[in-house]
Amino acid sequence: MTTHGGFEPVFCTVVPPHVLDRLARNDDPALSGPARRTLVRDSELRARRRVTTEFSLAAAPAVKAPSDQPLRTIYDAGHGTELPGTEVRAEGRDPGQDATVNRAYSGLGATFDLFLKAYRRHSIDGDGLPLDATVHYDEGYNNAFWNGEQMVFGDGDGEIFVDFTNSIDVIGHELTHGVTQYTANLTYYGQPGALNESMSDVFGALIKQYSLGQTAAEADWLIGAGILAPDVTGTALRSMKAPGTAYDDDVLGKDPQPATMDDYVRTGRDNGGVHINSGIPNHAFYLAATALGGYAWEKAGLIWYDVLTGGELSPKAFFTDFAGLTVKAARERFGDGGDEFQAVEKAWEQVGVRIL
Repeated sequence: MTTHGGFEPVFCTVVPPHVLDRLARNDDPALSGPARRTLVRDSELRARRRVTTEFSLAAAPAVKAPSDQPLRTIYDAGHGTELPGTEVRAEGRDPGQDATVNRAYSGLGATFDLFLKAYRRHSIDGDGLPLDATVHYDEGYNNAFWNGEQMVFGDGDGEIFVDFTNSIDVIGHELTHGVTQYTANLTYYGQPGALNESMSDVFGALIKQYSLGQTAAEADWLIGAGILAPDVTGTALRSMKAPGTAYDDDVLGKDPQPATMDDYVRTGRDNGGVHINSGIPNHAFYLAATALGGYAWEKAGLIWYDVLTGGELSPKAFFTDFAGLTVKAARERFGDGGDEFQAVEKAWEQVGVRIL
């Protein structure tokens, strides 16, 4: 399933464990209860995914989408945990009364569109993989995830998080974990894991910008704007423009993401800080994209996509490895005479990542 032979067990969530851990310690059961249940559920799903991957890898779907059209199916878990649930909308069917179903369907389509039209990639695997998603998963489930085969969305607890289909970049983020799974297969720990998370934030942001027709200057560069409940003091889960500023809330605490290597976080939690240190490559992409101007998916996005899919990126790549490949890709794609490789090189310099 990957270009590197080995298969990395994939279970990737958009809400980091450190956020749920803090909520789980809250004195208010309305906040701690859903967070604890979400952490337990995520742990069970992660363990199940490892067993499924190791012992019974599913065969590739026999049905493929037409080369230029998605093949989407949305399921409803009915607040249960059996996947995929009951089919509620198939490809080509008109929208129904459930706005969550409709948003999931549209978000899958927007993701398919960006990868096809900007990068000529046919779905997540590059070969027309059907796009499946399940909504209304579990009770008060505070997350959305890609489990290696499909998307799953919780409705949130209504106190801290709301419907996870509200943010198209969350949908794009999780589906991009699938693209990474089928290409560079970045190890989900430490710096490779932070790069894995960053690739999902980068393309999640680009999917939102593409769907809105926004330039790099017009975009908000937020990930998860729309999934925080109204009383939360914050704008999103993460900010690529200003890592560490997405939220500062009495309940959630302060956004811990660093913007540069000066504040790199060394931790064994969260798979070695994959959701925290991703702020550094995120910020590098933002700096490169805004320096180049115009539509971010056309230059900076293309460079990052070239590296992700080019076959040279090791599953255990560090930030320096990735940075060097982006500069190389910028030169190969746009030549030495343009602004592209200089903008990319400067962006990594600004975040303190050396290019070897």
